Amino acid sequence: MTHTTRRYDRIARVNEVVREVLADELERLSDPSLGFLTVTGVEVSPGLRQATVWYSVLTPEGGVPEDDEHDTAGALKSVTPHLQSVISRQVRMKYTPHLVFREDPAIKTGERVDEILRRLHSEDE
Repeated sequence: MTHTTRRYDRIARVNEVVREVLADELERLSDPSLGFLTVTGVEVSPGLRQATVWYSVLTPEGGVPEDDEHDTAGALKSVTPHLQSVISRQVRMKYTPHLVFREDPAIKTGERVDEILRRLHSEDE
């Protein structure tokens, strides 16, 4: 008898669990320098020693995105030990991965494409 349930890759499951734990904990933190931060993805290495955490930050209209990026990166660096301890407590793994935060380039690329399309549309009118 074969099972028809879909088996998920172990690393994909770990990625999703770590992403959920981080997103929940970052929502609980009351650090204003984190801004409107969204964890867009996590890539845990096969050996479970490192996790690259992809994030995006929604900047308020009129805000300076570069300043927000630096504030967010600094805030994430300062809370990394806390986040790693939360993962250690909530996720049962052989190792707690070292967290490395990277801004998700797909978000900025999408915003840039949207801006170009808006300009083209306004030029047509």
